[in-house]
Amino acid sequence: MRIYLVEEVVEKKKIVQEILDDLPEWFGLPDSIKEYVEECQKFLLWVLKENGQSIGFISLKETSKATGEVYCMGVKKAYHHQGIGKRLLQELQSYAKEHYKFLQVKTVAEGTYDTYDQTIRFYRTMGFVELEVFPTLWDAWNPCLVMIKSLN
Repeated sequence: MRIYLVEEVVEKKKIVQEILDDLPEWFGLPDSIKEYVEECQKFLLWVLKENGQSIGFISLKETSKATGEVYCMGVKKAYHHQGIGKRLLQELQSYAKEHYKFLQVKTVAEGTYDTYDQTIRFYRTMGFVELEVFPTLWDAWNPCLVMIKSLN
């Protein structure tokens, strides 16, 4: 398994669509998937492949001169709990350390959905801490938690 930086727009869109379609528990809203597919083409995107097949991806968006955001990340369900998310995040962090002081990630606030509580545990394990909850940034039923990590 190798991680590649993807530069071609059509390939980015194909990878993001394929992987998010495999994750309906996290990405079950068609409009949301469409937005991630369209937006990810604008940002840096790394993909982990095995035998030519895309297994997982992670994208990096600049939100300020000092901060990069893990904009979207996905690993196919069959490959969960095998360290792939960790490898992808480490790859992104290697790049981000050269360009930013902080990383942030937005996810659904803790206690809203079990699947997102798993996501929060993953980011905590990777050194992120909770910064703030925005109850209506996305929707009242989908409160946004911002987590941050210092890269220094």
